[in-house]
Amino acid sequence: MTQSHTESLTTVRQIHSDEEALQIAREYAEFIKQEASERDRERRLPHKELKRLSEDGLLGLIVPKTYGGPGVSVVTLAEVFRLISEADPSIGQIPQNHHMFIQMLEILGTEEQKKFFFTQVLNGAQFGNAMSERGVRGVKSMKDVARMQTRLLPSEDGGFILTGKKYYSTGALFSAWIPVLAADEEERTVVVFVPHDAKGVTVIDDWAGIGQRTTASGTVLLDQVKIQKEWVLSHWKRFEMPHYSGAFSQIMHAAVDVGIARAALQDAADYVRNQAGPSAEPVDDSFLLHRFGQLGVKLNAAEALLEQCARAIERENELIRNEFDSRKEEITELVKHTSLLVASLKVIATETAIELTNALFEVAGTSSMDAKYNYDRHWRNARIHTLHDPVRWKLYHVGNYYLNGVLPQNQFNL
Repeated sequence: MTQSHTESLTTVRQIHSDEEALQIAREYAEFIKQEASERDRERRLPHKELKRLSEDGLLGLIVPKTYGGPGVSVVTLAEVFRLISEADPSIGQIPQNHHMFIQMLEILGTEEQKKFFFTQVLNGAQFGNAMSERGVRGVKSMKDVARMQTRLLPSEDGGFILTGKKYYSTGALFSAWIPVLAADEEERTVVVFVPHDAKGVTVIDDWAGIGQRTTASGTVLLDQVKIQKEWVLSHWKRFEMPHYSGAFSQIMHAAVDVGIARAALQDAADYVRNQAGPSAEPVDDSFLLHRFGQLGVKLNAAEALLEQCARAIERENELIRNEFDSRKEEITELVKHTSLLVASLKVIATETAIELTNALFEVAGTSSMDAKYNYDRHWRNARIHTLHDPVRWKLYHVGNYYLNGVLPQNQFNL
């Protein structure tokens, strides 16, 4: 496979264990927290912060051990996302698709593709994202594929030509490779790993959301981009593999929301205590204690469910790797149950993030709304990020199971 423009220019820290990954994530979270509010206020993109994310080895967390990576557990990955998102949820959101594509490569990639791209990641390369397209709300059927404007067609030299336009391309601006969802000549979905600096690729920083301001979730233009066949992943095959679940992707999004919720509650507590003065006794207001108790219980529940879901996905992954051929039907059912569990998490994480970011002002009072504190960023971040995957369909599927005993048939977009 041809070497690309993406080789690492820095030394990347090698992570060897889950414990080491968590310690590095804590240190990284402390680093990005220092200027998180200023970055949001000024919409200052986190170039140096993402450079350190790469240098710290946090982009290679789930690269399998057989390919030189640490292969950390889903439990550890979810906690890393929560820690980083508590410090700055915009930075927390950016690598979500990166890890999703690593998992996709592990499941769908050829041996050559895995060796090449996993080496790129371990050398510091980041995957962006150019999956979404206006007018196409997910890819659940052939009708959705037919509506896609982004197309990958054969070229005379044995490769391909990629043309199209994508939006909500979180992380593309910072990445070495931009995975693009496209339709091929047979109306099948493919993911094309496109070098950021390839001729015909334009990444536009036109993201203007009220929250998650520094994710650079802008537009990607693809004008007759030459593609090597080794960069094409058969995305369509995932619909033939019942163990390929959306739960892995969703748990990272939920971890972002839970991180936002904890940050809001912490800022609320710090503000209320500081209002009483640095040498004052602990706050002893019955009404405040009661409300903080309510909020703390909801946060505890969300964090506990996050860990439970991560352990369920990890158990599912182990069964798939080791026993899928002999227990296919049983594992397929387990995947659906895990997807329902993660759907419940998504609902709880959404409700908790929205309530706690709103309640910050309720418990802290009018003075906390002074623009100098920028506390509204928590609510803005939670409000816009939780719209990423609306929970109304989660409730439908969970309700259909508990009332009618019906498991979802398509877990990919649950």
